[in-house]
Amino acid sequence: MPHPTEPRAPSRVRRAVAEALAVVFPVMCAGCDLNDVDLCERCVAELRPDPRARRLGGLEVRSALVFDAVAARVIRAFKEEGRTALAAPLGRALREAWPSGWDAVPVPIPASRPSMRRRGYAPVVLVCRRAGWRPFALLRVVRPTADQRVLGRRERAANLAGVMRVRPGAAARLAGRSVVLIDDVVTTGATLAEAARALAEAGVPVTGAVTIASTPLRGASRG
Repeated sequence: MPHPTEPRAPSRVRRAVAEALAVVFPVMCAGCDLNDVDLCERCVAELRPDPRARRLGGLEVRSALVFDAVAARVIRAFKEEGRTALAAPLGRALREAWPSGWDAVPVPIPASRPSMRRRGYAPVVLVCRRAGWRPFALLRVVRPTADQRVLGRRERAANLAGVMRVRPGAAARLAGRSVVLIDDVVTTGATLAEAARALAEAGVPVTGAVTIASTPLRGASRG
């Protein structure tokens, strides 16, 4: 066995691989482009949670951050640039948005097949795990949709209508417990509304929703 003070071989190998990749693919802070760090101390501080709550279509939505400036850059880097190391700080922020009085099962908004093929991972599921939760894959996407980012409020709702369903047999495994929906960013609330609709049709009670961030909208309250 290796001596207790000596690093194990796999650790040395991982470190050597990481150092080699850092030379070929230099790392920059996802929030400010500072060299040689995934996220600098200043940007970590910018991700300090400031939970806000709003009601969207009768659903209470709690968000850890405002989707702006550093938070927006970090979330985009995590989702679109494959920077999975950022799931840890985002997961810590997400955890702080969950109210202490909610006793429910975390259910992530499902990723579509095209996004899974493109990314190779489901961002919401990964952040849930980094938050210390065990996400329950209750929902699935049943048809293709257009890119929500280019659509207005009404178009987003129409685009998502009927797109989610509860996985066959999955609701029975909840044993009557309620769920909390988990997503990365809430804008108009169309995605969460569609998920809540699918759950209501299956008789699954929804306590509320928790997201990493919310776009700046009037009427959001802190707390």
